[in-house]
Amino acid sequence: MITVAAFYRFAEVSDPERRKQPLAALACAEGVRGTVLIASEGVNGTIAGPRSGVDAVIAHLRAWEGFSALEWKESHCAEQPFRRLKVRVKREIVTLGAGVVDHGQTGTRVAPEDWGAVLDDPEIAVIDCRNRYEIAIGQFDGALDPETDGFTEFPERWAAMAPALEGKRIAMYCTGGIRCEKASAWLRAQGVPEVLQLDGGILRYLERVPEAASRWQGECFVFDERVAVDHALNPGSHTLCHACGRAVSPEDRRHPAWREGVSCPACIDEYTDADRARFAERQRQQQLARARGVAHLAGADHGTRDPEDAA
Repeated sequence: MITVAAFYRFAEVSDPERRKQPLAALACAEGVRGTVLIASEGVNGTIAGPRSGVDAVIAHLRAWEGFSALEWKESHCAEQPFRRLKVRVKREIVTLGAGVVDHGQTGTRVAPEDWGAVLDDPEIAVIDCRNRYEIAIGQFDGALDPETDGFTEFPERWAAMAPALEGKRIAMYCTGGIRCEKASAWLRAQGVPEVLQLDGGILRYLERVPEAASRWQGECFVFDERVAVDHALNPGSHTLCHACGRAVSPEDRRHPAWREGVSCPACIDEYTDADRARFAERQRQQQLARARGVAHLAGADHGTRDPEDAA
């Protein structure tokens, strides 16, 4: 059984480059794969591997100054959901692109068990801070979709949404909490007096709230080869279109436009015949590699989403 851990923490990291190699070496030695992003503002990642390996990586991170309170959301799957390990140093651990954000002025955290009351309050506007391709396969009923394709679009979309939300209290959620935490701090800097955020994001909500009492509808998009998880945090029913990177439902896979690795109903008109010929050849090469029992890394990341929003 593979353990999957999604985590983040905003805390000052001195010399992020110096942290990179020891972390990568430990993860490799412990059989852990996934993506970890390090910046001066903190750390963000999703990793997967044996129980002992994931525990070793988490313990290593928690030993950093200021990171003893690092928390993570955990799930399990039968197969390794990552092809390789990536440890990267970036300017931001989740890219809002709106300048320096004061992470000491984030929103008020709401426990998953109390989130239903937020959803039911007519004076609260609930904003889904994820992107449209994530929202398409699951969300909390009644949440507002800012219609972003990337988190960097959120400030512009907020400017368009704000006039209609004047007088409302604001609440936010995302997959694991990192995007709404950063967005809430940014909103407070813009003069929004109070922002609520779902503590631990959708993943913690699914972990703590029984399905019979849940307000979540659909599956939750995740940034690894599981594509989505269900309410029990098991791999869901969606697969990935490796042409466009969108999640593909069982119904989509019965559509005439679906060709594995080549096209799906959402992107059938977005690529040329030449593009689709390339995708088909890539798919053929990957199938041949799988039949030989070897990894085919050429083009392996094409059509996948940047995992920096996973936590």
